[in-house]
Amino acid sequence: MKVHDAMYIGGEWRAPASPETIAVIDPSTEQVVAHVPAGTAEDVDAAVRAARAALPGWAATPPAERAARLTALRDALAARAEEIAATVTTELGAPPKLAAGVHTALPVTVAGTYAALAATHPFEEKVGNSTVYSEPVGVVAAITPWNYPLHQIVAKAAPALAAGCTLVLKPAEDTPLTAQLFAEAVHDAGVPAGVFNLVTGLGPVAGQALAEHPGVDLVSFTGSTAVGRRIGALAGGAVKRVALELGGKSANVILPGADLGKAVAVGVANVMSNSGQTCSAWTRMLVHTDQYEEAVALAAAAVATYVPGERVGPLVSARQRDRVRGYIEQGVAEGARLVAGGPEAPRETGYFVAPTVFADVTPGMTIAREEIFGPVVSIMRYEDEEDALALANGTEYGLAGAVWGAPEAAVAFARRMETGQVDINGGRFNPLAPFGGWKQSGVGRELGAHGLAEYLQTKSLQF
Repeated sequence: MKVHDAMYIGGEWRAPASPETIAVIDPSTEQVVAHVPAGTAEDVDAAVRAARAALPGWAATPPAERAARLTALRDALAARAEEIAATVTTELGAPPKLAAGVHTALPVTVAGTYAALAATHPFEEKVGNSTVYSEPVGVVAAITPWNYPLHQIVAKAAPALAAGCTLVLKPAEDTPLTAQLFAEAVHDAGVPAGVFNLVTGLGPVAGQALAEHPGVDLVSFTGSTAVGRRIGALAGGAVKRVALELGGKSANVILPGADLGKAVAVGVANVMSNSGQTCSAWTRMLVHTDQYEEAVALAAAAVATYVPGERVGPLVSARQRDRVRGYIEQGVAEGARLVAGGPEAPRETGYFVAPTVFADVTPGMTIAREEIFGPVVSIMRYEDEEDALALANGTEYGLAGAVWGAPEAAVAFARRMETGQVDINGGRFNPLAPFGGWKQSGVGRELGAHGLAEYLQTKSLQF
């Protein structure tokens, strides 16, 4: 791919305000593969001004035409599928099969869903003697993470464009090359100049400048809860809209009578996917005491098939690798039983962490409370259903989860869970269903009609 030494602002690649750059590192080899501009507040200001100038025209564009541009964007992304997948493998370390099947195919699908929604959404409705209009919020600041570099961009940019908003994207500094490919696709799709803008840079510099900018009407952020709190405070102080998709510590609840082998195998696979770098991963496996040791043995056998460098990629950076190893060391120090893996490096080169399973994990342990963001499963024992529910809900997070068991019992249990999304007996991911969390896992929803609503504001006219 072509690496741009510029920002995409106002429909063209412009030279950055500063000569400073950010190194992009391949986490499998630890080698620098590219450099991108380190954006400044000046670059952010230029991008926001371009978005603000383009807003009236794009907001007034008929929804059918916005839908046509989104369809073209979907097709432009699909045409770049191989290049996108290879780029995600290079800068994130995702194994090629995962890069193609999840990191590339899923966002192409999501872009298509928003093309359809833009054409069919009721932007106008009658309520008694009123006409209620759904209008674009305005200029959107989209600040995205590195763990799903294209999906997280599309999950913000596509609904914003469908709603008639303009936006400025600040992608994670670890994975900016995928964002540059997205900007190329936007350009090829014929999206008008200034409607989408890209500024690469560091979070504390470009990200903060974007979140604070008075020309931004909504800040949509995906990342850690700690940073989300700061962005929420900034946005609240300026009385601007905010959407936050933050951390998780999701429970995989296996009820008596479930298919234990399938529940454990799918649960382990869920955490190992993307090297555990998934906010919604089911990192706490809850098993009834009568089946506990059998589940532990099954988990150990399952995780042994995830070989670093083959089925499991590296973590994105040395910092993330060291952080996850620190959690594993802390789990051992606090008395959890190490069933598989451990803190030792599984390969000489690359930011790899051994796929790890802990047993005898209790609610007070650090690995049971904090988001690890690595390939680490904690298996917890429960005595009865009320005990399982207390464990599942006994966290500050509430993003996702899973329940396995007889369908009626599983649904009844899931309805009592304090979380935004629950998979029943391995239910498939639905790109049209709202994704987002309760409690400290965030504010707002992404995907589908609920995701589109985040970028709309209402106006009612009485007759």
